[in-house]
Amino acid sequence: MSWDNDKLETLRARYGADKGGEVRNPRFKRVAERIFTPGGTRLAPYAGVPTLLDAPLRAVDQRNPDLSGLQVAMVGVPMDLGVTNRTGARFGPRALRAIERIGPYNHVLDCAPVHELKVADIGDVPMRSRYSLETCHEDITDWFTKIVQAGVVPLAVGGDHSITQSILRAVGAQAPVGLIHIDAHCDTGGPFDLSKFHHGGPFRNAVLDGVLDPTRTIQIGIRGAAEYLWEFSFDSGMTVIHAEEMPALGIPAIVEKAKEVVGDGPCYLSFDIDSLDPAFAPGTGTPEIGGPSTREILELVRGLKGVNLCGGDVVEVAPQYDATTNTAQAGAQMLFEFLSLMVFSPFVQRN
Repeated sequence: MSWDNDKLETLRARYGADKGGEVRNPRFKRVAERIFTPGGTRLAPYAGVPTLLDAPLRAVDQRNPDLSGLQVAMVGVPMDLGVTNRTGARFGPRALRAIERIGPYNHVLDCAPVHELKVADIGDVPMRSRYSLETCHEDITDWFTKIVQAGVVPLAVGGDHSITQSILRAVGAQAPVGLIHIDAHCDTGGPFDLSKFHHGGPFRNAVLDGVLDPTRTIQIGIRGAAEYLWEFSFDSGMTVIHAEEMPALGIPAIVEKAKEVVGDGPCYLSFDIDSLDPAFAPGTGTPEIGGPSTREILELVRGLKGVNLCGGDVVEVAPQYDATTNTAQAGAQMLFEFLSLMVFSPFVQRN
């Protein structure tokens, strides 16, 4: 198409006197109308009280939380007593809350999830002790049980990956759920150092607890030197896709395999930030080189649109190992993608 003054004048007539937020395309207009004031301004991304994804803050009573009217509750779990290497994931929820400019619009999934769902940041899990690993896990299960029993879908931000076992005890209490697990590690190791509550074993524990169906579990991005610890994954019937296999398989094929494995039943989505190559996310306790890029993981997660998600988590962000804040940025973006998927989850929409 050639350019001339007539075309320029047409654009000037249409757009030259616009105020902020004037959008004509119906696809984008529905988002802009929620974001901009009638005067054409919008809230500065660095203003206000920081919350997960800038969602509304919902203060709840720890003893009797009122979650009425919510479809999804985002929850911080600032606990990292289960790490085997570098500590610091207890600061993950705070780091993700501090990240600005995530959303509001997901152009690939065509949704603005904070505005299309009844969602809130309900703060952090109340824990009785910062020192007792076992007590913390009891408190996590109790808190998420309250959320699930209220008919609300949880999205958690850790914290180390041991928290997922205790969340699954709540999510899978009525029947074992499926799992899409994106990680550098299978996390199906046995007890060691006198405890089973470490971040290397939550999914073994969840299967043995009867809350996770291993035949409806897929683990993606697995690599590193601890393969000898993960025989439980293969023995129990989990599907494992190693990071080394991903380039040849391709992301679309992995997405289809994940959908085939989890089927139509309720499914939990768990994302360890160390699934990413440390070039993209160095701020974590157990980095493993040779992982996928942020672009590949975005393609993978966005491909899960329509999966029957009943909950999810983003874990192992340890911000003090990342002076650039790239790791927290990636974690917050993944949380946004998870929340976007909830717009299309049959589980969320029937609640």
